[in-house]
Order: sequence, then C-alpha cells, then structure tokens
Amino acid sequence: MKIAKPLLLVTTPIGIAGGIYEGYRLAGGLVFLMVALLLMISAAVGMTVLTIRREAAAERARAIAPPTEAPSQRLP
Repeated sequence: MKIAKPLLLVTTPIGIAGGIYEGYRLAGGLVFLMVALLLMISAAVGMTVLTIRREAAAERARAIAPPTEAPSQRLP
C-alpha cells in the first residue's frame, strides 16, 4: 500500500490525459462528451466528500458541546 497509493495518484491523471488525447485524435468533437462526463463524475465525488466532511464536523461539534437540559416530564 505504501507504493500503490502514490503510484495510483500519479498514473491516473496521466491515463486520463492520454485518454482524452486519443479520444480527440480518433473521434474529434466527441471528446467534449468524455470531458463533460469526467467533470460530472468529479463534481459528484467532490460533493459526496464535502457532505461527509460536513456531517463529521457537525458530529464532532455535537460531541464537544455541553448537553442541553431536557424539559421536565413531571405530570401534575
């Protein structure tokens, strides 16, 4: 895992750039659709990561905050 993660982080963008170049060479204007798809997938992943981070921060803040007192449940 020590070598795999950095290798994956380096080779993935290189592979995507190579794929976009080859798509342009072979299909010309259709590479626009490929780039649009990549942007939509990236936006979806980014929004998912931001939502997870926001919920985790709210959970940490809730754990740190002092507990609020519940109203008394006495019956008359």
